Amino acid sequence: MHSSPHEHGGAPHQSRSVAKHRAAVAELLAPLLTESKAETLALRDALGKGLAQDITAPLSLPPFANSQMDGFAINSADVPDGGAELRVVDPVPAGATPAALEHGCAAPIMTGAMIPAGADAVVPVERAVPDRFPTPGVPSTVRLPATAAGTFIRAASSDIAAGERALAAGTFLGPAQLGLLAALGIGEVTVRRSLKVLLATTGDEVVEPGQPLPAGKIYNSNGTLLESAMRQAGLAVVRTAIVSDRPEELRALLRSHAGTVDLIVTTGGVSKGAYEVVRQAMDGQAAEFVHVAMQPGGPQGIGTFDGVPFLGFPGNPVSCLVSFEMFLRPVLSELFGSPAPRTAIHARLAHSLTSPEHKHQVRRGSFQGDGTVRLEGGDSSHLMHALAGSNALVHVPAGVPALAEGDEVEVWML
Repeated sequence: MHSSPHEHGGAPHQSRSVAKHRAAVAELLAPLLTESKAETLALRDALGKGLAQDITAPLSLPPFANSQMDGFAINSADVPDGGAELRVVDPVPAGATPAALEHGCAAPIMTGAMIPAGADAVVPVERAVPDRFPTPGVPSTVRLPATAAGTFIRAASSDIAAGERALAAGTFLGPAQLGLLAALGIGEVTVRRSLKVLLATTGDEVVEPGQPLPAGKIYNSNGTLLESAMRQAGLAVVRTAIVSDRPEELRALLRSHAGTVDLIVTTGGVSKGAYEVVRQAMDGQAAEFVHVAMQPGGPQGIGTFDGVPFLGFPGNPVSCLVSFEMFLRPVLSELFGSPAPRTAIHARLAHSLTSPEHKHQVRRGSFQGDGTVRLEGGDSSHLMHALAGSNALVHVPAGVPALAEGDEVEVWML
């Protein structure tokens, strides 16, 4: 969890843009899309997963024309402009197959029930005289107003036609998407399996929560912070104990897991200080350490360790979470369909701010009900209390040195 002056420094011409680094992460992880196995799950188990293949509608929705209201099914030609008295025939409950409607007749019909052949409109029962359904089996008539053809009828295939693409591969499966599959009669779905991630937190200065805290030490918040974020994003996380600042120990740990995980993520030890254990452990591996024009989260590691994709996030807590939100989470959304992308909105600043002109600054904020966003804490990357009090990430693009109160900013809702 080492901090670094490079969090806040670094010459612009030496820095990689946020977009370029995100593209590099996407390129690194893209092979996992073809290598990762799909799995078939019951709908109830597929919530939050990414769809592995296109799904074509096996039937139309609605599969038949049905009533949008409780009312009377009629042939609109039987009711002139002044209205008409019609003979009431047998009712049509939902789920029944009705007999054809004869001319001069009206059939009581329930919401969702199939429209009888010969009927082309539904008159709501409250517009009828009398405004109630007659007693079944008792001969009766009803007076109805003129009604245009198609009124209060849900046409067959008005939602989707059989043979059309219902959902595209890569779709995030939320309640609405699973509800559509259920409506189409599909009971199970093929999804991308969860990626398995090794999460290693480094630093001689950190101890686990719940243990005594010696002088000069800090508690390990990164492990809990990142593991929670990853699990929330649908990843299967293997979390290690805290790794010391001895590179040989980290190498041995990574090697012991490399054959069983899809991705390695480390926190800390990626800047240019004297004791940057991740940099040292990656010596001889196909990995590079770059500075991204972003605050916080400038120092980043990327590459492979023994052929396994590797991402090295900086050690300050806010920096590692911002790194996850800016690079790993959106790439997973793009490639695998899960997790769902963060909701991006525009808000007005509740107060002014300044930002390093050549960096993309990500600030913590609280989005308010009046459409404004208030910044929480300063721009330092250790402010966990400010992070915990936030519900949004506020983006200030590179090239914007200052914004005034009331200026519009892009906000990602957390």
